[in-house]
Amino acid sequence: MKNLKKYIDNTNGWNAIFGGPAVTFPLSQKDVDSIGQSLDSELSPENLHCDGEISYKEAIKKGNYFMNVLDELNRYCKSNGLVEPTVYEAW
Repeated sequence: MKNLKKYIDNTNGWNAIFGGPAVTFPLSQKDVDSIGQSLDSELSPENLHCDGEISYKEAIKKGNYFMNVLDELNRYCKSNGLVEPTVYEAW
């Protein structure tokens, strides 16, 4: 769960700056859905490749991290009776 926790900590850092709510464990279905939507956005080609500003290798590393977060989120959902989010950009 280290990737999921790291992702949530990073998200909470940005939420603190922009006045968004903090995400805390245990996660609610609303939290899971929100994280899923964020991951879907993060995995879009434009965001993943930073509009062509990073190398292919860096984009793959970034994508693998987000996929690890999603895998951990899905395992969390299965363990806690939550519905897994739909992430269209996942591979």
